[in-house]
Amino acid sequence: MKEISFQSKIISYTCVGEGPCLVLLHGFPMDQRVWEKTSMHLSGYYKTICIDLPGFGQSDMLDEIHSMALMAQAVQAVLWHEKIEKCVILGHSMGGYVILEFARQFPEMLKGLILLHSQAAADDETSQANRNKSIEAVKQNKDIFINPFIEGLFSDDFIANQADRVNLIKEICQSQKVEAIVAALAGMRDRADQIELLKRIQVPVLFILGKEDKRMPYFNIMSQAALPAHAELLILDKVAHFGFMEKPQIVGMTIGQFTDKCFTV
Repeated sequence: MKEISFQSKIISYTCVGEGPCLVLLHGFPMDQRVWEKTSMHLSGYYKTICIDLPGFGQSDMLDEIHSMALMAQAVQAVLWHEKIEKCVILGHSMGGYVILEFARQFPEMLKGLILLHSQAAADDETSQANRNKSIEAVKQNKDIFINPFIEGLFSDDFIANQADRVNLIKEICQSQKVEAIVAALAGMRDRADQIELLKRIQVPVLFILGKEDKRMPYFNIMSQAALPAHAELLILDKVAHFGFMEKPQIVGMTIGQFTDKCFTV
C-alpha cells in the first residue's frame, strides 16, 4: 500500500507491475480491494494503479461533498506522484463518473477510457431526489441501506452460487465511513452531464455493460457508445453490475485487448 498527501490529506493506492499504465477506480461505496483478483492478472502486463477514492478505504475525507471533479484531481495527484504521463483509465460505476471528469480536466494524460457499468448522463430530478433519500437513509442506519443496495448489484444466479464473493463486497461496503458514503452520494447527485464530452473526446472509449444490470440498464446507455469518434461496446449476457467478478475471463481479456490497442495506435 502506498499513499500521497493531497490537500494535506492522505490518498491511498497500490501500484504494481510494469509497462503501460492502467488505472482502476472502484465504484460506490467500495474501495480498491474490489480489484484484488483483477489487478493480480492485469499487473502481469501493465503498471496497474488502484486508488481508494477520497473518503473510502484508507483515503481521508477531503470535504463534506466529494464532487467528481475533486475525486478526479486526487487521481491526477497520484499519477503525477508516480510520474505517469499517459494512461488508460477504467472506472466502475461511480468510478466511471470520475474518469469522465478526469477526461475533461486532464485530456493530455489519456490514451483511453473504459466505462465499466457506467455512463455519461447526469442525474435527472428523480435520480437526484433518490440520492437525497439515500443520504438520509445512510445517516439513519448505514447497514440497512447497504444490504439491499448490494444485493441489487448482482444477478440472482451469482448471489445463489457465489455467496462468498457477494459477502466480500458487502464487507467492503459496510466498512466504509458514513460521512464518505454521504459525500459520494452528494457528489454523484450534483455531477455534471458529460454527454458533450463523449461527442468530442479524442481517445478510444470502451463501454462494458451487463444485460441484467438494474443500476445501469444497458438499453439506456447503448446510444452513448455511438457518440465518441472511436468507441467499443461489450454487452454481457447473464451479468448485472459486476462484470469483472461475474465474467472475469472475458472482461479481463477485453480490458487487456483494448488497453493494448490504445497504447499502439
